[in-house]
Amino acid sequence: MNAPIAKPESIASLCLSFDFSSGFEQLTEKINLLMPELQFTHVVTRGNWYRLGGVVDGDYKPISQNIAQWAEESSGGDVDNLIADYIDCGYFATRLAGKTHYFTAPCGEGPEQFIQLEIEELQEVLDRPLVDGDWFPESLEEFLDPLDYPRLEPEPIGSAYLQFRRITPIESLLKESSGRNRSMQSLSRFFNDWYESSAGVQSQFCNHWILALREYQDRDGEHQLSAKPYSTFSGELKVTSLGDTPHGSELANAIHGFDRQVGYPFAWFFNLLSSKSDNYKLAEEVLKDQMGAFDYLPARDLKVLRSWESNPYAV
Repeated sequence: MNAPIAKPESIASLCLSFDFSSGFEQLTEKINLLMPELQFTHVVTRGNWYRLGGVVDGDYKPISQNIAQWAEESSGGDVDNLIADYIDCGYFATRLAGKTHYFTAPCGEGPEQFIQLEIEELQEVLDRPLVDGDWFPESLEEFLDPLDYPRLEPEPIGSAYLQFRRITPIESLLKESSGRNRSMQSLSRFFNDWYESSAGVQSQFCNHWILALREYQDRDGEHQLSAKPYSTFSGELKVTSLGDTPHGSELANAIHGFDRQVGYPFAWFFNLLSSKSDNYKLAEEVLKDQMGAFDYLPARDLKVLRSWESNPYAV
C-alpha cells in the first residue's frame, strides 16, 4: 500500500493551530483528515528530554529566544567577557522541556509496513540563573549547557505548543539503511522474528512498538541513523525476578501472564531483545524447559527462540 503522505508543511501548520483544550482525540482526527488513506493512532508519549531555550530578564520578559545565538553574539567568542558583562544583570536561562507524541498507521501486512509520525510538545521553563558568582564556565559550550550548576524549579514561561518533528515510512527507512550499520541489521532481524512468531500472526507491530530515531555522525563523518524499538506498554516490563527464576509450569504461567498483560503473544521475548543482556537468563530457562518435559511454546515461537539462541542479538 503506497498511501499518500501529507506534506510536512501541512502537518506543521496543523500543529501550530492546535488548541490543547480540544484534546488529542481531535488532533488524531485532524491528522487522519490530512491523510485519509491512512488511519493514525496515538500510541505513546515519551518525555523527560529538553533543548536549550532562551534568555529572560528578572521579570521573565524575553531577551532572546535562542541562548546559543545570543551568547555567541554577546561574548564575541570569549566566555569570560560574557560573564563579566552579565554577572549582575539578574537574567535567567530557559530550556524547552519536551515530550514526543508518537502516532502510527499500518500500510501493509508486514511489521515494518507502517508510517510513524512524531509531534513534539514543547514548554519553555526556567532553567537557571544565567550567571552564578560561584561558578565560572571554561567555554561557551559549558556555559550553554552546564552539567554541575544550581537549577531552578522549572516554572513555565508561556504556553505549551506543538511542533512537527518528522514523518517516516519505516519500510522505506529499513530498505535504505539496513546494510549501513549493525543497529539497522538487528532491527531488520527484529521485524523478521516478529513476522515469523505468534506475535506477527495475531498483532499489528505498530500498535505495540515505536522506533526512537536518532541521527548522528560516525567516526568517518558519515551521517548515520539509529532506530531503537520502544514498547508502547506503560506498565512495568518485567516478567520475573531473575534472582530466583522459576521453571516448568511456574515459568509458563509467568511468561503467558506477561503476554496477556502486554497484549500480544511472545511479548516476553521481544521485551527481552530490547532490554539488557541480564534478561537472557530467562530465555535460557525457557529453552531448558522445552528440551525437557514441558511444551508450552508454539512451534513457530520455539523456532524463533532457538534461532536467537544460536546467534543472540539485541536491538
